[in-house]
Amino acid sequence: MKVLVIGGGIMGASIARELALAKVQVTVLERSVPGAEASTAAAGMLAPQLEASTPGAFLALSLLSRAMYPRWTEELTAETQVGVDYAASGALQLAFTEAELHALDATIAWQRAAGLRAELLSADELRKLEPGVGPEALAAAHFPDDHQVDPRKLMRALLVAATRAGVAFRSGYVRRLVEKDGRATAVDLDGELLEADAIVLAAGSWSGQVAGAKLDPRVIKPARGQMMEFQLRAPLTRHILKGAKGYVVPRADGRVVCGSTMELVGFDKNVTGNGLASILQAATRLMPALGEAPVTSTWAGLRPWTTDAQPILGPGPLAGLFLATGHFRNGILLAPATARVMGELVRGEKPTLDPRPFRFDRFSL
Repeated sequence: MKVLVIGGGIMGASIARELALAKVQVTVLERSVPGAEASTAAAGMLAPQLEASTPGAFLALSLLSRAMYPRWTEELTAETQVGVDYAASGALQLAFTEAELHALDATIAWQRAAGLRAELLSADELRKLEPGVGPEALAAAHFPDDHQVDPRKLMRALLVAATRAGVAFRSGYVRRLVEKDGRATAVDLDGELLEADAIVLAAGSWSGQVAGAKLDPRVIKPARGQMMEFQLRAPLTRHILKGAKGYVVPRADGRVVCGSTMELVGFDKNVTGNGLASILQAATRLMPALGEAPVTSTWAGLRPWTTDAQPILGPGPLAGLFLATGHFRNGILLAPATARVMGELVRGEKPTLDPRPFRFDRFSL
């Protein structure tokens, strides 16, 4: 079986590795450097509970992927000898107002009813756990099973692992998909036709721009997320910290990644003063010591956003075409589960998780 994967980010690379390990012949098509877009711009939070608003299919997918992470990262490190800095850090959602506190109570209640670990910490309990949090915090929800990983190291390991598994990577511009009798049969790469038994479209924010895929470009839009990184002498917090307007992700070496904005500004990756100001305000409210810390880096990534903020997974509009896109802020988290489910679908196997809630045609435009 011959498969072409369009997109060399974390989705494309993880799916390609999954297929190659099952002895499928896979080629990844990437217009620039693999992993150079949203995959390495992310903060690396593996935090479905921190991000969840309701139970449902998306949370089930997220929890499956989080559960897969320890073994998945162990396998990647064993295959490549590249560490990915997976850390079982836990996460804290801080409340600064009474309304936010009531919302945390409700979140904890439904998550515990669903069998998930979650606990409300008083202000005193919060400061015993994390003395460096902002003085305005009234309480926090503690999610001990939410973790983190370093996306840049993860992407490096994943690309090495995919290559060693037999995946071929080709650079070039995908002009269009070639259709014959209602089936996607080939990809036009800079004028060269590459035939395949199956094609996986995993091009992130650019997925709706691929000619011939018959995916409405209004379904997937780039959402700019600006980020900044600080450097401390030593970590001041172990947990991920999140407030209503931003988050702080501490690394073991003293780096602190903070974000993020959510801006529908097209394919504009510029970092702006207003964007950084909003991140700084949110970050220093969560961890005041950052106000005196050196800023070592700023950047922006384009995350593939859908109107319901959930991914598009499964068969596409053409036979032989499979879609794995629209992961928005959860691309790093969802990589292992997406790779497994898409690998099963491409190979014609029963998927571990029902992908029908994530169909491409669920949107009303």
